[in-house]
Amino acid sequence: MSGLISADHLTIRLEGQAVLTDVSLSMQPGEIVTILGPNGSGKSTLLRALLGILPASAGRVTRRPGLVIGYVPQRLAIDRTLPMTVRRFLSLPRRVEDAAARDALLRVGLPDVETKQMADLSGGQFQRVLLARALLAKPDLLILDEPTQGLDQPGEAAFYRLIEEVRRETGVAILMVSHDLHVVMAASDRVICLNGHICCEGTPRVVSTAPEYRALFGLGTQGALALYQHVHDHSHDGGGPGHDHHHDHTHDHDHTHA
Repeated sequence: MSGLISADHLTIRLEGQAVLTDVSLSMQPGEIVTILGPNGSGKSTLLRALLGILPASAGRVTRRPGLVIGYVPQRLAIDRTLPMTVRRFLSLPRRVEDAAARDALLRVGLPDVETKQMADLSGGQFQRVLLARALLAKPDLLILDEPTQGLDQPGEAAFYRLIEEVRRETGVAILMVSHDLHVVMAASDRVICLNGHICCEGTPRVVSTAPEYRALFGLGTQGALALYQHVHDHSHDGGGPGHDHHHDHTHDHDHTHA
């Protein structure tokens, strides 16, 4: 197979109920694919099936031999009464060398946090540490389950920017489930709308105008999908991540820092 991982006419039943029906998708090397869907649409079920945690009721999941997957979970509960430094966390469950830990933290923009307690990190820092831990395995594919849940809009924009940079620097493929039905990272090569089955898929701009997308998610943002776009080539115009929505589908957020 040419892809890293694929689902072929995948159906998943839980307690006799079909949660996913006839889902087919394939991840190619270096791709960024975003899965959008409302609560109960089967997004996490699909990820668990791709990870091999849930068996297929029909169809199949195929992984390239030797495929290395890095997983960033939706939530990870840390007991705040239990001392756990960032450095110690990065060595669970397998010990990693100090240099590798430092490099991973540097890549996610968190130098010098090794001695901080996990419980003392902000939400955005916590998600970046989870990403650093996933990158330590040098994965071919990163799977991120709603990684920006709980972050504010600037934090979400910063995390999307980081994902773009990680893909550009490492060539890793990224499969990301998004909780936000109305904003998606413009760097996504494909967006897949899921509601028990694949309703529509395509580039962010194609999906934003698809009748199936609007039928499912057409609330707010004038019924349109907005795109976080990392702008490299012009100076800050005062339209940071918190500025008002444009009336078109693109949010050209300039992330240049003063």
